[in-house]
Amino acid sequence: MAPDSTAVPDSSEPEVMAAVDTDSGEPRLVIADITIDGAWLSAPTGSAVSLPAWR
Repeated sequence: MAPDSTAVPDSSEPEVMAAVDTDSGEPRLVIADITIDGAWLSAPTGSAVSLPAWR
């Protein structure tokens, strides 16, 4: 997945995005609030619940 380097407008509202990172060799789901530096978490995709199972 290519990184998106779009500039984030100055806003007080959180903007959360998710992506799958495969650079480490193990696919990981990364969830981040792109309006706050360092506000992110990641987990192995094998630990993720599929959307139909979550519903």
